[in-house]
Amino acid sequence: MKPGTKMHLAVLVSLSFALLISNGCKSQSALQPFPASDEVPGWQKTGETRSFTPKTLSDYIDGGAEQYLKAGFKGVSTSDYKFQGKIEAVADVYLMADSNAARTIFEADPAGDAKAVSLGDAARLFSQSVVFRRGPFLVRIVAYQESTETPQALTQLAQGIEKRLSK
Repeated sequence: MKPGTKMHLAVLVSLSFALLISNGCKSQSALQPFPASDEVPGWQKTGETRSFTPKTLSDYIDGGAEQYLKAGFKGVSTSDYKFQGKIEAVADVYLMADSNAARTIFEADPAGDAKAVSLGDAARLFSQSVVFRRGPFLVRIVAYQESTETPQALTQLAQGIEKRLSK
């Protein structure tokens, strides 16, 4: 592969996802579903946003891609965050074909000991993760550390993402 080809491919993938999101949302502000550092108090965005298409999804969720593709997966963007310098998390925003496709993926995961929270069309809060769906979007945020403040912190980040998807 020529030098710079990977960079060009990354830019192409990001632009493709941005176009997919713009077709599923009301405004251009939804092109950036991830809050900037400190937009949600205590949360710092710690890296570049990565995007995956139907062709590259298995590079991101090896072993689970087929379920998403069958449901109507269009694209996913993912960003890393850190809360108050101590809780690391990854936030994924999946764009599905429609709200039914997002519901299919949401309902495929067992609720287990999750608490219902008021986010989007439906949401579940676990000790180290929060998952919600809003229209054609499925959002999953997973923390790598568990503490008493993790669920509340994840909920606040999820609210920041939901706000951006609502515009």
